[in-house]
Amino acid sequence: MIMNKSLNDAGMKRVPSRWKGICEEGEKFNKSNCNRKSIGARWYVKGYEAEFGNLDTIDGSEFLSPRDAYGHGTHISSIASGAIVKDTSFFGLARGLARGGTPSSHLAIYKVCRATGGCSSADILAAFDDSIHDGVHVISVSLGTSSPLPTYVDDPLSIDSFHVVARRIAVVSSCGNFGSYPQTVINTAPWIISVAASTIDRVFPTSIMLGNNQTFVV
Repeated sequence: MIMNKSLNDAGMKRVPSRWKGICEEGEKFNKSNCNRKSIGARWYVKGYEAEFGNLDTIDGSEFLSPRDAYGHGTHISSIASGAIVKDTSFFGLARGLARGGTPSSHLAIYKVCRATGGCSSADILAAFDDSIHDGVHVISVSLGTSSPLPTYVDDPLSIDSFHVVARRIAVVSSCGNFGSYPQTVINTAPWIISVAASTIDRVFPTSIMLGNNQTFVV
């Protein structure tokens, strides 16, 4: 199995002695997939199957394991604390150095959602509880309820995050992918650090040649 370069543990310190987490095995995922970077991995499906029925993995679009079938979790983990990767690009564009926000941080993975987008509140709560036990310092959770937002006491993510913030564990979440329109921000609970997207001062021009041999820079 090819390891994502952002999860390379070269130069990483040893796993903290206070760490109580596990590297849970499953479909196409074993203990060798954990290292000094990804020090823990768990996956949750009991809540999902109780709510939506048995999870079908025959077509290979999902795995009964911590393995990421869709790529969203790997993407978010890399943004948060991906290792330094040299000479990377997006199909040749923006070539340079890629790194996460804190490359020296350890990662623990808690897979609670499916590639189809289905998530169970019970699975999410179980993951938050396990993260407390395991000894994490920060939880990055890229999930949220779509608008109109429920009250805090009816929103599972608000309840779960309050549960861990009360134990001095920071929770960082996304503000959502819908905007810029009124009332599209999600994860507004005051105890959550909500992060929004922004713009950059860079452009990525590239040449496109049409069938008539005309070339345009866009």
